[in-house]
Amino acid sequence: MLRTLTRAYHGAVGTTIRPAPALSPLANVPYLQAPRLDSAQDQLHVGSVQRHLQDAGVLKISLNFDDNDSHYLTSLIQGLHKWHGHGLPITHSAHRGWYWDIRPSQTVFQCPDHQARSETMNEFPWHTDCSYEASPPRFFALQVLHPDQCGGGTLSVLKVDNLLKLLSESTRAALQKKDYLITVPPEFRKTENKDESIVGSLLSPDPASGSLALRFREDIFTPLTGEAGLALEELKSVLLGPQAQSEVVQLTAEMMPRGSIVIMDNRRWLHGRNQVKDPRRHLKRVRWDARPFGLD
Repeated sequence: MLRTLTRAYHGAVGTTIRPAPALSPLANVPYLQAPRLDSAQDQLHVGSVQRHLQDAGVLKISLNFDDNDSHYLTSLIQGLHKWHGHGLPITHSAHRGWYWDIRPSQTVFQCPDHQARSETMNEFPWHTDCSYEASPPRFFALQVLHPDQCGGGTLSVLKVDNLLKLLSESTRAALQKKDYLITVPPEFRKTENKDESIVGSLLSPDPASGSLALRFREDIFTPLTGEAGLALEELKSVLLGPQAQSEVVQLTAEMMPRGSIVIMDNRRWLHGRNQVKDPRRHLKRVRWDARPFGLD
């Protein structure tokens, strides 16, 4: 069954993502139900998921069964690999495999000696996942095991095309140059004392979608030229401006209850999160289909 989520709000002030009551008519998120665990092994169901990811680049799935161990999601990704050529999931770090638990913790971290942002109750500014990888995953999914029941933890999403159309032509050109030093966060380094940084661009032609792909995480980018710095400043300014924020879709806890999954094309959509207010909030994340960023 296909439905569409049409509720959205204006978003960020500064780097803070705050829901506000104004509605946007452009927020269309396809919606499927998975009636059974073995739906992920149904070629028609997997084909519907693939079609919506191709067309919209984002999809919400509601599970009609309990699945704390994410068996459905694992089988779905394997089906996308088998029937539609997706790459299999990537490991998160030298210490974690396919799945990463997104939940607050004061003492136990999934990477020894380093606390990831996802293990805090802090907000996440706008970003794409694995911006520090030479080959970022094309897709990621979040499964809700325990939603924030105290009014926080809202997932905000923004279509990249809606952002890029607001940039000047010169800025789009500058962002495609490999003029940025990109630091790998310590919790996501996959080899000891290595892969601490890469050099690359923030925009790249994307043959799969026919548009430009974006990677973005402000705190790990260092421009290497004056032109690169000015382009990054314009990108940040436009991203936080009223025109871009009018396109933001807010997926609140009410829209993403327990058993919800959201899948996103990591090159066609930005995402962020406001502050978590419920210390029991718990999501699982998996990333897959890693592809080189660029056309070298």
